[in-house]
Amino acid sequence: MTSITCVIPVYNEVESLPELHRQIISVCEANNYQYEIVFVDDGSNDDSWDCVLNLQKQDTNIKGVRFRRNFGKAAALNAGFKEATGSIVFTLDADLQDDPEEIPHFLELMESESLDVISGWKKRRYDPWHKVGPSRIFNRMVSTLTKVKLHDHNCGFKCYRREVLEEVHLYGELHRFVPVLAAARGFKVGEIIVNHRKRQFGHSKYGVRRIVKGFLDLLTVYVLTGYGHRPQHLLGTLGLGCFGVSGCLTLGLSLHWILDRLFDVENPIHLHERAIFYFALVGVIVGIQLLMTGFIAELVTKQTSRDEQIYAVCETIGTAKNEERS
Repeated sequence: MTSITCVIPVYNEVESLPELHRQIISVCEANNYQYEIVFVDDGSNDDSWDCVLNLQKQDTNIKGVRFRRNFGKAAALNAGFKEATGSIVFTLDADLQDDPEEIPHFLELMESESLDVISGWKKRRYDPWHKVGPSRIFNRMVSTLTKVKLHDHNCGFKCYRREVLEEVHLYGELHRFVPVLAAARGFKVGEIIVNHRKRQFGHSKYGVRRIVKGFLDLLTVYVLTGYGHRPQHLLGTLGLGCFGVSGCLTLGLSLHWILDRLFDVENPIHLHERAIFYFALVGVIVGIQLLMTGFIAELVTKQTSRDEQIYAVCETIGTAKNEERS
């Protein structure tokens, strides 16, 4: 019997929770899934938590986590993942725009393609234009920078094998980048087109601030996945780039200075009177600082990564872990 966990962050969605619960149960019973639902109340100021308590009285397969205040979706998902016991973990938004009827399709694709992570793709969306437009641009940027080609990184409807969530740690606003973080550790990532429904209750929490935060988080993920354990490769490259530009500027100025004196120019240049001389000087200083920062970052990484496993183990045999399992 397939064992699944649905992790659902909740923020002021009291109207939609009973219907969402009913739809999930309907799908699980129809397909003979063993299920549990983890609702994480991320500091709601309506009656969402009371609704979760009432649902739990009716269904013992429900778990609830309540935050003291709003900590953000990544924190809510982390809390839900810690409570999840199913072999397959789904994440859904609580606003009924994600259709639980898609759950069997996720599982079929996961088994047929041997995938570890599947991200939903809302090919046809019912969100307002000011949300859809920036989201498409953002998705192209993420795919280009991270090399993880997905049409909809922002989609909250995703499916994971348990071992993925045991290795990927979320903080800040990195929840939308779990497929990227998983791919960086060698897990196989795919996507599936999902049915996207119109919002029935409440209002969207999307705003302009999310665009700015999303871009900054993208840069963070790019650095973490590409240079998290080799910071000098990034900082050193930037430092050498500054040295290179400064060297070219200095060489040009030096040649100009020599030619002026060789040909006895009446008014030869004085390097300190040229603005470009100071640009070259600043480039040298910045280059040195970047290289030194890179060396320090390497030392810090070496010290702090001793207890962190920087590689992913797919399977073991004859180890202590196997003996514990047996």
